[in-house]
Amino acid sequence: MAGCWSLRGARAWDESLMHREMRTRYGEAGLRRLQAWLDMLKAQSGLSVAQQVQAVNDFWNQQLMASEDMLIWKEADYWATPLESLGKGAGDCEDFVIGKFFSLTHLGVPPQQMRLIYVRARIGGMGSTQSIAHMVLGFYATPQADPQVLDNLVSSIQLASQRTDLSPVFSFNTQGIYVRGERSAPSDRINRWQDLLQKMRKEGSDAL
Repeated sequence: MAGCWSLRGARAWDESLMHREMRTRYGEAGLRRLQAWLDMLKAQSGLSVAQQVQAVNDFWNQQLMASEDMLIWKEADYWATPLESLGKGAGDCEDFVIGKFFSLTHLGVPPQQMRLIYVRARIGGMGSTQSIAHMVLGFYATPQADPQVLDNLVSSIQLASQRTDLSPVFSFNTQGIYVRGERSAPSDRINRWQDLLQKMRKEGSDAL
């Protein structure tokens, strides 16, 4: 079960280190969720990207309980690694998106085909003016495509044009930060993103 492995050209993960980290920090329940993640990724190897996107979205929406950073981490804003989120079994919207993003990059989906998108999400049904800050993952089949939205608030994957409850603010990926669809700055300006990548390297799941 332990060892290093990679899928479709993705950088190898140190699975032995990931298991040790999970066992030490989160115990047997965390280990079970970690193994379920690794098993899901292995099962999706070689399947179509459409199947992978659906499987990854379903997995994270089912595995994590939606919560808030202050309740989970005692911090106002904490970006958890996938291992940390699975260890806790809970996460906020960023944590769902991070888990989905790195699952898909490990399966070989180019990171430039995805963006982590900050939005204002309208809640309370049609006609409501109440909204919350939220994050979703956008998957772009082609650079100019209407992206598919992977969201923990709505379980089904829909095109962005269908999600009239979401108002984009800005987005980013490994190539940069985008405002109104145009690249405005490099992503290394997002300190929490850089801290996240550093934590993942220490856990053995350096995905980029």
